[in-house]
Amino acid sequence: MATPTDADKFAVATQLQLTWWRFRRHKLAMVSLVVVVLFYLVALGADFLATSDPHASDARTSYIAPQPIHFFDDGAFRPFVYGIKGVRDVKTFKLVYTVDTGRKVHLELFGRGYTWSFLGLFETDIHLLGLRDAQRGDGIFLLGTDQLGRDLWSRLMVATRVSLTIGLVGVTVSLFLGVLLGGISAVYGGVVDTVIQRLIEVIRSMPTIPLWLGLAAALPNDWSVMQIYFAITVIISLLAWTDLARVVRGKFLSLREEDFVMAAELAGASQGRIIFRHMLPSFASHIIAAVSLALPAMIISETSLSFLGLGLRPPAISWGILLQDAQNIQTLALAPWLLVSAIPVIVVILAFNFLGDGLRDAADPYG
Repeated sequence: MATPTDADKFAVATQLQLTWWRFRRHKLAMVSLVVVVLFYLVALGADFLATSDPHASDARTSYIAPQPIHFFDDGAFRPFVYGIKGVRDVKTFKLVYTVDTGRKVHLELFGRGYTWSFLGLFETDIHLLGLRDAQRGDGIFLLGTDQLGRDLWSRLMVATRVSLTIGLVGVTVSLFLGVLLGGISAVYGGVVDTVIQRLIEVIRSMPTIPLWLGLAAALPNDWSVMQIYFAITVIISLLAWTDLARVVRGKFLSLREEDFVMAAELAGASQGRIIFRHMLPSFASHIIAAVSLALPAMIISETSLSFLGLGLRPPAISWGILLQDAQNIQTLALAPWLLVSAIPVIVVILAFNFLGDGLRDAADPYG
């Protein structure tokens, strides 16, 4: 039996296979895919990676500088961090807690800490890193602490989960609305098409900042963190489906006169079956590319709104809320490490954009 050649493989390959083969040649997009996957793995195991309770505050450890991990102790591999001690400032007589280089606190893998729940399935207190024989006030402050003495590393892990899940859930809802309304608009046409297109134009014409100010004022102050989380997700989704709906409508209009669609109509297929079984799979790769480009916009929206105080509110933790602490010049002079919260925002937005570019190029049949 003859071995199939590359031409034979391309001749029988599906559209998704062809898209994947073209995508693999885009090296930057492949690297971005790995970065995005790593971020979502961090979001999945945020509490496991955290070294202390992200909500726990301690005035004694306010503005502790980042502590590096020392891996070797007296020539042996025994990771440790230095302890914390209080020193009286001779000018202000204020007790300031600094690193005590004379005392070592050793680390252990899979140590015990605060109790957390994994996906609501079971509770555990196991964390990736823990301390042995720690005294009160000791901690693993990999990125330092904020004004209230909360560990920035732990808060950043939890913030990653919140910000990324808001983007993912928001894109899922807007994807459903965009595909559904865009498909209905193209397939039915007439008055239905006119109403949906006018609705899209009204939503797109609304000024963003005044709209968010009104929506933020409309959210009750006594709502829980979870209620505000879902409200922000729904609001972002309801305002972000319009672009995808127009893309879907344009694709459907171009496919409506194709032979396979007309054959399905003559065979008695319902409009829903024609949309979801015949038309939608023909440009699924384009939708995937559009979604990958919509995700960073969702994340930026949540981060910007929370930074401005219009989105999530403390005690919730997100990238935008962490960046609120970095907008004070006086605070930055005392704790410049608070700006580290901007790094994951920049990295994940760039990764999503490069990933979207790669998917868009791979999905282009003429590329």
